[in-house]
Amino acid sequence: MTSKTLYSPEPHKGWLPWGLFAPFLCIFFVALCALGPAPLMERYGWQDSHGDPIGLTGFYAFLVIPFAINGLLILAWVKLVERRPLATIGLTGPAPVRTLLGGVLVGAATILSVVIAIGLAGGYQAHAIAPALASPAALTGIGLILLCFIVQAGVEEIIFRGWLLSAITRKLGLPAAVVLVSLVFTFLHYSRHQHWLIMMSSFLFSAFACAWAIRAGSIWGVMGWHAGWNWLLGTGFELPVTGLQLGLPALLVQLAPQGSVFLTGGDQGPEGSWLCSLFFVVGIGVLWLWRRKART
Repeated sequence: MTSKTLYSPEPHKGWLPWGLFAPFLCIFFVALCALGPAPLMERYGWQDSHGDPIGLTGFYAFLVIPFAINGLLILAWVKLVERRPLATIGLTGPAPVRTLLGGVLVGAATILSVVIAIGLAGGYQAHAIAPALASPAALTGIGLILLCFIVQAGVEEIIFRGWLLSAITRKLGLPAAVVLVSLVFTFLHYSRHQHWLIMMSSFLFSAFACAWAIRAGSIWGVMGWHAGWNWLLGTGFELPVTGLQLGLPALLVQLAPQGSVFLTGGDQGPEGSWLCSLFFVVGIGVLWLWRRKART
């Protein structure tokens, strides 16, 4: 029996996974789409044996190929197995392109704010100013990587805050859905010997994205926010994105971390900083209060 619908009340006419089974199905889908293209990507020198991208071309492939396959798989599952409209997974609302692009700007602004806060707390030493502007090749790479991040972040939002969040909500209700989606997101972003602060940041990242999607009633804006966040983090400061370095000169300012890893995030990058976790906690609170006010 359906407990609640999210985004759109249109019913599903096919089989909707049981609430506690859906997270395991999600993990299976993501693993299948990550491991399936791996031999091809290793053959062409786009990724190493650990699955990490090699060079900028490797990043293009890493952000597009497995994520595009995953996105198509999820959309096919929704349409052919669950048999429900795409509006029920958050692909709804007016002016989707404008909403997505607006989200990109907000995402860039929010990660810029986090980096500035870490810098003001003494976590970075500034070096060259906008070295990417002196390299047309770097600027081309920065533009192309934005498109790739839109694919990657867009698919992640379709999977987690679109399909999985709405599917679990229909079975178990919204609070359980937010917790389970965030746990799955954290698990799939986990790496060996990862610090607890980084795991907490991943959980809060997902919870914040859930709060945004719930507040907006669609995922277009949070798709853009996720892409803009990743893009400026990876290209603006020569800092790691979720532990990975793009190898591009900084678009804004080259920063070198200094001081405690609790402040800078260490090898993980700013997303591992306690200031980033604080941002997500405040953001979740603001979105939740905004949602409650909008409902009264």
